[in-house]
Amino acid sequence: MNKPILSLRSLPGNANHHLWNNNGTWFMHYTIYPDALTKQRVRASLGTKSVNEARRRRDAILADFKRVAPVIRLLDS
Repeated sequence: MNKPILSLRSLPGNANHHLWNNNGTWFMHYTIYPDALTKQRVRASLGTKSVNEARRRRDAILADFKRVAPVIRLLDS
């Protein structure tokens, strides 16, 4: 099995990348690619109504990903 590669795509200056507010609760969304032919979209509640706490939790999740996978940084224009 190949080691996964983390690909991050976000707009510079967008503090809420990968986040959305669903009826007052913040969620994180991202896509993983287990192999070259498949992808899986993940939507997960961050369990908070605070945007600042949601950002901290999102950053912790992304930091965990970065520890286990090489990173390719993609910037949307």
